[in-house]
Amino acid sequence: MIVKKIQANFLILLGAIALIPAISFPGLSQLSEAAIQRVIGAGLMSEYPDGSFHGERGITRAELAAILVKTFQLQQRAIVDENAASSLVDVSSAHWAYDDIQWVVKTGIMSGYRPGYFYPDRPISRAEGFAIFTQAYGVLPLGDAEVDRILKRYADGDRVPYWARQAIATALIEELVNLEGTQSISPLQPMTRSDMVYGLYRYLEKQQNPGTIPDFPVD
Repeated sequence: MIVKKIQANFLILLGAIALIPAISFPGLSQLSEAAIQRVIGAGLMSEYPDGSFHGERGITRAELAAILVKTFQLQQRAIVDENAASSLVDVSSAHWAYDDIQWVVKTGIMSGYRPGYFYPDRPISRAEGFAIFTQAYGVLPLGDAEVDRILKRYADGDRVPYWARQAIATALIEELVNLEGTQSISPLQPMTRSDMVYGLYRYLEKQQNPGTIPDFPVD
């Protein structure tokens, strides 16, 4: 009964947002410095020792793991595989993000590129970063048709990797993706700290105003 109610509410949501006219999403450059300070104040990211945020710099897999644990309190989630993290040969107990990597792997939010290897210092692409972020956030039960309709609105929507399509479509609906006022997702470009702070800022906004309908057309 509960499942049917959730499905019904989701269909109502899709119908409602289909009636909303197309808009251009503001990028991080259109947000105030307060957005960065809010994310820092929430303890989700921090400045560098020189006191600058350096939004142009990329995000590594280890950094993403640390951000996800802080943002979504992954320590409180059910463990999918207790032994998954212990088999990682490239993440020693001395690594600064060791505990965070343990949690993202145990909960199934992140995994290695191949058995035993997490590649903690490897930079991530926007497709990977937003897809993993949305995995922790919660992927909407979108069908292939809905995903196609969402992604085709963007010139490079067909460049989103197959494994990330549903998650990226969810991230777009939930307005977590920094598009800088364009119609390009840039899925294969490196994910920057600015991209991440944008998604985090939007997430914090949603926590303050839960249940709002995203301003995103699905038609």
